[in-house]
Amino acid sequence: MSSPAEYYNSLPPISKAYGTLCFFTTVLVQLQILSPKFIALYYPWVFKKFEIWRLFTNFFFLGPFSINFGIRLLMIARYGVQLEKGAFEKRTADFLWMMMFGAISLLVVSAIPLFEFAFLGIPMVSMLLYVWSREYPNSQINMYGLVQLRSFYLPWAMLGLDVIFGSPLLPGLLGIMVGHLYYFLSVLHPLATGKNYLKTPKWTQHRRSIQNRCAGKLSGPTTSSERRYGCLQRKKL
Repeated sequence: MSSPAEYYNSLPPISKAYGTLCFFTTVLVQLQILSPKFIALYYPWVFKKFEIWRLFTNFFFLGPFSINFGIRLLMIARYGVQLEKGAFEKRTADFLWMMMFGAISLLVVSAIPLFEFAFLGIPMVSMLLYVWSREYPNSQINMYGLVQLRSFYLPWAMLGLDVIFGSPLLPGLLGIMVGHLYYFLSVLHPLATGKNYLKTPKWTQHRRSIQNRCAGKLSGPTTSSERRYGCLQRKKL
């Protein structure tokens, strides 16, 4: 059995960095060392006072210590890690680009009055969960030993839990919307048309595009996008 340090060191870089930042940001806020007002997203201060850091720091706060905070942190540790190690294996640049696309999309949507949020950490985690559910739609999930369901429905089940715990519904729903937008542009649309409008930029050291996710996998495709691409290739042949 590995030690906590060994487990932490084995985590993929992007999920590990994001989860660590979320944990320590929440700890600092809980200890009143860091004020939430200092890291919240507030566009007037971003543009008038040039407090640019708010565009980044708002993603690292998942709320005060609570059951919801623990659930979101576990989502990063489980589903974010599995996504980065599985569907995005050896494609760290692509995973980083997915996170950046999600962050940019959330920042743009958050400028709309209806979707104004001071913190976008929960929508970001919901986006990760949604993309994971599309890559592994047939995995079986046991929720607290009470309900078993396909992973495809997990993001919606989590919205139901938000309602039960009295949390706002809109942040999680916003994350699902952005996650679907990413999955459509990066997987569904390229497979249907052969055109990928969401290619990972070269400056992120892109290694592989969606078209060769299956390359080098002797055991065959395992994720949703890999299976669909494999079918598309066989049809062409």
